[in-house]
Amino acid sequence: MQTEQSKGAGAKTQRRTYAQSFLQLLHFGYQQAMSCIFPVAIFGTLAVSKWIDVPFIHRYDLILLVLIIVQYLMYRSRLETLDEIKVICVFHIIGLMLELYKVHMGSWSYPEPGYTKWLGVPLYSGFMYASVASYMCQVWRRLKMDMSGWPGMVPAVVLGAAIYANFFTHHFIPDFRWLLMALVPVVFWKTWIWYTVRTTTYRMPLTAAFLLVGFFIWLAENIATYFGAWKYPNQQETWQLVGFGKISSWFLLVIISVIIVAQLKHVKANRSK
Repeated sequence: MQTEQSKGAGAKTQRRTYAQSFLQLLHFGYQQAMSCIFPVAIFGTLAVSKWIDVPFIHRYDLILLVLIIVQYLMYRSRLETLDEIKVICVFHIIGLMLELYKVHMGSWSYPEPGYTKWLGVPLYSGFMYASVASYMCQVWRRLKMDMSGWPGMVPAVVLGAAIYANFFTHHFIPDFRWLLMALVPVVFWKTWIWYTVRTTTYRMPLTAAFLLVGFFIWLAENIATYFGAWKYPNQQETWQLVGFGKISSWFLLVIISVIIVAQLKHVKANRSK
């Protein structure tokens, strides 16, 4: 029969376990929040610029200027490294190319005026894709992330290129997104992502991480469209919730992001050996 002393010791151990779990959750949340500084800066700028007019400058031009300043300050304060800035620039170019094509095809639009618009696309729009790269780089470093079972450069790059190409080609040939999504767990079925919270290391299937990040980007997209970052055709008259089907698009975009970041990390690690 359990004594009062043993019951008290068990309760104390349980409270200590709960306290440790809570500390782990707080630390994880803090590192996630610090990794989201640039995305938060984007949403904050979108929100403020929607409700407050700044004289002598168009809203899209102001957003671009603010985001360039934020990136400069993050680099100068060492919140981002030079390598991370390079990755962000790559994603800015990739995103801008996709934006130019999608706006041309009528998928969405940027109706407000601006001097820094090119073919109907404001240059700040590339930063919205770059913010995903910023988050990836930051969280990778802060949580000491690593991967096991990486499929290798050829399968990963071929899949990433096919996903990116499908964003363009589905306008005039069949959309292969569901086939590509089905290939993701096949290509990455052995791949686990490892991350460390304080002194404890955890792991998660990489495909599950893709889904989680894609879902949260979809939530962020709803916030962005609400604040007028861009408008889908069904949002021209009044704001509406972005369709759940867009989660699949973000899921695929996150895969491209992870493939590029992981491949660059792998190349850099090999060079340092």
